[in-house]
Amino acid sequence: MWSRLYWLAVGGPLAAGLLVMGADPAPLQDLRNGLFDLYQRAAPRPYDPDLPVRVVDVDDASLARVGQWPWPRTTIAALTQKLAGLGAAAIAFDMVFSEPDRLDPAAVVKLLPAEARAPAEAALAGRDSSDHQLAATLAASPTVLGAILTHGRGGAYAEKWGMASAGDDPRAFVPRFSGAVAPLPELAAAARGIGALNWLPDRDQVVRRVPILLGLDGKLVPSLSAEALRVAQGASTYVVRASNASGDQAFGTKSGITAVKIGALDVATDAAGEVRVRFTATDPRRFLSAADVLDGKVPPAEVEGRIILVGSSAPGLMDTRATPLDAAVPGVEIQAQLIEHIVAGARLVRPDWARGAEIVLTGLLGLLLALALPRVSAPIAGVLGLAVVAALGAGAWLAFTRFDLLLDPMGPGAAVLAVYGMGVLALYRDEQRQKKWVRSVFGRFVSPKVVERLAENPERLVLGGETREITILFCDLRDFTSLSETMDAQALTRFMNAYLTPMTEVVLAHGGTIDKYIGDAIMAFWNAPVDDAAHARNAALCALAMSARLEALNEEWRRAAEAEGRPWHPVRCGVGLATGPCCVGNLGSAQRLEYSCLGDDVNLASRIEGATKSMRVDILVSEATREAAGDLAFLEADLLMLKGKSKASQLYLLAGDPDFSRSDAFARLEERHGALMAAYGAGSFGEAAALAEELAASAPVRLARFYGLYAERCRGAANPTDTHAASA
Repeated sequence: MWSRLYWLAVGGPLAAGLLVMGADPAPLQDLRNGLFDLYQRAAPRPYDPDLPVRVVDVDDASLARVGQWPWPRTTIAALTQKLAGLGAAAIAFDMVFSEPDRLDPAAVVKLLPAEARAPAEAALAGRDSSDHQLAATLAASPTVLGAILTHGRGGAYAEKWGMASAGDDPRAFVPRFSGAVAPLPELAAAARGIGALNWLPDRDQVVRRVPILLGLDGKLVPSLSAEALRVAQGASTYVVRASNASGDQAFGTKSGITAVKIGALDVATDAAGEVRVRFTATDPRRFLSAADVLDGKVPPAEVEGRIILVGSSAPGLMDTRATPLDAAVPGVEIQAQLIEHIVAGARLVRPDWARGAEIVLTGLLGLLLALALPRVSAPIAGVLGLAVVAALGAGAWLAFTRFDLLLDPMGPGAAVLAVYGMGVLALYRDEQRQKKWVRSVFGRFVSPKVVERLAENPERLVLGGETREITILFCDLRDFTSLSETMDAQALTRFMNAYLTPMTEVVLAHGGTIDKYIGDAIMAFWNAPVDDAAHARNAALCALAMSARLEALNEEWRRAAEAEGRPWHPVRCGVGLATGPCCVGNLGSAQRLEYSCLGDDVNLASRIEGATKSMRVDILVSEATREAAGDLAFLEADLLMLKGKSKASQLYLLAGDPDFSRSDAFARLEERHGALMAAYGAGSFGEAAALAEELAASAPVRLARFYGLYAERCRGAANPTDTHAASA
């Protein structure tokens, strides 16, 4: 019995470990990457200032000397001319000139008052645009421009290179994109090369590999670093070597790209056409200030015959990335380090056979120690195990420092330690692990309120849920895309936090459950998981409170904008409510559960929210919500025709709270509104227009735009139809 338990204790974890290593899940990859990062931090590649690479840095000193970014294209042209005059082998821009120069005099003139515009335009007549001047400079210099590949459509740019391949089609292995943010056509045509600026970090957002080739709309395109190397050598064609090329021992297996030849350089890559970079520490000798270049203060030897990468390290401008050595590195420096790595002939390889060898070694060491452990004392077995672990670590370190190989000793080392420890502790550790897993299920996937309910009813820990009547709310900002374009990422994040936090507080204060945030939209529902007999009424009151809270927020933001001397445009939102039976519960998969809801009325609420924009109102509700909400102030609105439905849904305006619904003002509003709808439905558009204009002037502000819409409809109804149903 003891022998059987022992083998279960040591064999189970060992077998599981081998299976995990074979599956190679993402967490295991993270651990391995962390170990390889430690290797690089312990023994980084020494920086060699004689390598033909420099970064021209748009640093703080340059911004102070020239002015804020973006600089005029004439300044970029002057910088390019300086570098070309100093003998740069290639000048690559780690930036995208995708839009016309907004500082071009012709563009600035358009901003002048009308009376001053004509003389200025006359003075500029016949003058080349700054973009045209830059294009002329690019054409006369060995320049490479940047582009950003996207998953959208459009933006294809001219191919400045040839592309040949041997073996399997390399397009099947590279990261693929369908669109690009490309340089202006005039600039793209003038440059000698165009390279992609895309980074493909690991899931911890650390850049360890840099692509040489990527896919764009079914074609191979080079990265900025690759194009800089090609242009610097005066080469015209890339030669891509993939599996099953002549002399390649892939035995018919399509294992990927093995190397890319750029001019005289043969660059070894991984299967996806990426190079694992042996990084150096940041060194100031790598950088030249753009201001010094413009002022002629840079020694010619620092530029002549070198590849020059133009980018920025200034806070707020730089494309910051994490590397194994640093948490924040300008993207342009990573491009420079890749070129240095290639030109210096450095290599850093994770061999194809490494993972298989590590799995085999793990199994052998685990089995040998499992056989030895019962035959020797625990202290001796412990010493042997530690010696084996130390030897594994030393061997992996030697492989890295002497042979530039990345081998992972963690699997075999863990097997040794596990076999030694699990013979005594397996059952205890398994029990603790199971408890931790159960707690993590509750803590990770459901809110504390739902945890309490599930704790009281464990049988609810299954996929699916229950069908119950709920009220669903969708709230979405108006013109969010336009608003977001006026802010940088940090300002937009602060704005969204300042908006979503109080709106969420309003929902929670009215007993709602936040389902999810969808960008700038909020989805919430009532009557689950906690029973709420007045769920429709509470949801409607919440919608009114959200509208009022947004008015207060707009006032706060307006005052802040005035204090800072910047413009502010009021933010509006649309709220849609629907009530009906939905499936509510733990929805999702066995791997991930979320407390959410599904049903036709969820879709209806979303469509109603979308209709608020076309109907020019803040809040619309379904007929079921109106009937269930009771004593609030509702007014008939349009019909909403849903795709796939044969019958239109009647929508209602939420005009106010119970106090307003009992007021004389609402009684008068309701009477005039009814007259408007009757006249409109009867085709009496002249009468309806007059009523709508009257209501637009006298109704509450939140309804004025709705009546303005009806006035427009009536005035334009030369040949009216008998329906006013919207569709969604």
